[in-house]
Amino acid sequence: MDSNSNINAEKFEICRKLVALCREEASKRLVGQSQVIDGILTAMLCGGHVLLEGVPGLAKTLAVKTFAEISGLDFKRIQFTPDLLPADVSGTLIYEQNKGTFSVRKGPVFTNVVLADEINRSPAKVQSALLEAMAEQQVTIGEQTYKLPQPFIVLATQNPIDQEGTYSLPEAELDRFLLKIVVPYPTVQEEIQIVQTAGKAAEVPVRQILDTSKLREMRTLVDSVKCDEKIIGYIVSIVNATRPNLVKKTTGRLAVSSLRKDDFSKYISFGASPRTGIALLQCAKVRALFAGRSFVLPDDVKACAFDVIRHRIVLSYEASADGVTSDDLIEKILAVVPLP
Repeated sequence: MDSNSNINAEKFEICRKLVALCREEASKRLVGQSQVIDGILTAMLCGGHVLLEGVPGLAKTLAVKTFAEISGLDFKRIQFTPDLLPADVSGTLIYEQNKGTFSVRKGPVFTNVVLADEINRSPAKVQSALLEAMAEQQVTIGEQTYKLPQPFIVLATQNPIDQEGTYSLPEAELDRFLLKIVVPYPTVQEEIQIVQTAGKAAEVPVRQILDTSKLREMRTLVDSVKCDEKIIGYIVSIVNATRPNLVKKTTGRLAVSSLRKDDFSKYISFGASPRTGIALLQCAKVRALFAGRSFVLPDDVKACAFDVIRHRIVLSYEASADGVTSDDLIEKILAVVPLP
């Protein structure tokens, strides 16, 4: 093995240890929410954003704050409400009467980690204020465009239960989220631990493990993770299987007969966009990196598929009538698409 290979192996091992330390620190405050911290860190290394969905009281906000402290990044929270204005998110121009000129007041989006709390509480006009920031890492105020600090990540939360006073996120904005993580209820044993802390988890101190330079190095390592062409074909086959108009075609190794064997296309109105395949590849690379590997396995793709795809499928009326969820469909797709 040459010296370059040894150096790379050491870097991958250092990265694996850093991730393990992040999980360890997060566990001081969070009980049973390791998938949330893993998801947030994955999105950060991919340059993406995360939508956290779960009922109130599942420590979504605490998880975001904990990540900000562990990563050593600047953090700001925006509480989305029906009367929030786009300028409250991105910023606005302020007229200075004594000078007779306008000055820029930058909004809370100008930070590294933005918590968009209960993002579905505000109308589309306010939600769209985040679109430019999420997609292009910049904000336009008046006639001037300003670059956002790097790294930059939006972590949005939403409550799936309440319908009154909420505004569903449009598909175009949902597609901008790299991951949609569904935060589950804790198990009985986990809830016993939570109750015993009596709401004092937020007061437990955590160490800073990462910084901008370490995150930059980890992002570089993600790019060096190898992915075989057959696995890329596997990723594309999974994404294509979500598209009803492609059911009658053969895509890669996905045969028509295998799709018809377990027909789920009637439950999908619109399938996942090409952005999905890119996201799935990047997340699979990060998962390999977390394991200290320099190559992607099919299991990495399968493990990331639910969080990457679930918010990018538009379900049909039949799905609603039959009680079929996006996760049900993804499970069927993974069972049907042959492994490479």
